[in-house]
Amino acid sequence: MPATVCAQLGGRVTLEAHANGEIVACFDGYSVGLGTFSADAADRAQNLRTGLPLASFASNSRNIDKEINLLVRRLARHGLLEYRLGRSRIGEDLAVIEPQVPGYWPRTPQLGDADALVLSRFAYMRRRGNEMVLESPRAGALFKICDPKIATAVAILSTPQQIKQLRRQDGFPGVEFLALLVDCQIVFKIDVAGESGLRPAEGDHNLVLWDFHDLLFHTRSTEGRHANPLGGVYPYVGVISPLPPVRPRWPGRKIDLRKFSAAHPEAISPVAKLLRERHSTRSFDDQRPITLAELSRFLDNTARVMSGSNSKLDLDDGGHAVRPYPSAGGGYELELYLAVDKCEGLARGFYHYDAGAHALVPIGVPTQELEAQLTGAEYAMGAPAAPQILITIAARFGRISWKYSSIAYSLILKDVGVLTQTLYLMATDMGLGGCAIGIANIDLFAKTTGIEFHVEGPVGQFAIGRGTKSGASD
Repeated sequence: MPATVCAQLGGRVTLEAHANGEIVACFDGYSVGLGTFSADAADRAQNLRTGLPLASFASNSRNIDKEINLLVRRLARHGLLEYRLGRSRIGEDLAVIEPQVPGYWPRTPQLGDADALVLSRFAYMRRRGNEMVLESPRAGALFKICDPKIATAVAILSTPQQIKQLRRQDGFPGVEFLALLVDCQIVFKIDVAGESGLRPAEGDHNLVLWDFHDLLFHTRSTEGRHANPLGGVYPYVGVISPLPPVRPRWPGRKIDLRKFSAAHPEAISPVAKLLRERHSTRSFDDQRPITLAELSRFLDNTARVMSGSNSKLDLDDGGHAVRPYPSAGGGYELELYLAVDKCEGLARGFYHYDAGAHALVPIGVPTQELEAQLTGAEYAMGAPAAPQILITIAARFGRISWKYSSIAYSLILKDVGVLTQTLYLMATDMGLGGCAIGIANIDLFAKTTGIEFHVEGPVGQFAIGRGTKSGASD
């Protein structure tokens, strides 16, 4: 019999139906209102504890089906559902599908016996506790494998296989399971006759430039494309002691450098003074916001293209455009996008900094997406309000990965560190406040700009504005 996909509440989620018809989802001490529904819909929604087949309300032919569909979609939008794939509603599961992005909805594209499938080179299986999971940095969901035979079937897909061939295999997982993998880009269809190499065949030529480990690290070390704990959650409190702030001394006779410093009492240099005064500012004076003139000077001295060249060095890397900070191989792959909340002389909105022309180019975005960026920065900094300007440092990944293998993403992160220090020093020199932010939402940026997350995406953020005199800093 064909496998069935059922929606069920996440492990920590419960539903409460109130007397006025409102249904509320409760999880981890939080609650989310889902709207008002009929008593029949509230009763049927309790089946989400064990699993409600998607097909049972997909037709929308009855009012109660429409209500359940609306409720389940809202739960999915908040990331409060997971999905079971099984041969029967009460039988053993083949797999449990865990969404990794808000709004994920399982789809099963049509597959025929003649279709040839192959595993994405970005897909991998790993042990998670006592479970085996199948995932990919491109996927909107991961699959917890409940039947060991499925792991074997997935391994067979390391080489292209037609579905009619797969049907002959012992433990064939079913077309429904394969279709779910195709929908998540864990498996993809290819034209065997015309295939000359699998790397370019995954549906986007920009992916050719990515190594497996680079794309995985990009998606798993940022926000937006996974459901793992993120940020300062102190996961090892009570498990292992924290490392001390200063490393314990190596044994041996030390050479005290302080006497050499004391022998040169000359006035401290301007650069050294800036380095010592640099600090993070998280509170900004919204009564005296940064001005457009100050922003212009700040960008001019930190990120503007100072000189360019179209010389064909290193085979042909497209030329060079030198900026005030160093960059790996002279690639200068980093771009600045500004979410402006308050800036005297500049309208609130979202802008790209054109470093070649030293100009700001407005990008039309929905208000809620601009708000989400600013609110996310406020939360990440632990600040009392949003920054006056949030600078997102984005990378044109192909600019570096076209040349470098295995170290491309590592080089990009090194460039981000160099640019971040440059932004800090200029903010300090200008009497402004700045703060590096360690979390950026790559999925939100993709929606805001319309650029796929693997083509150009956030690798760092920096808040800038006029700091309050009593604001928190470090």
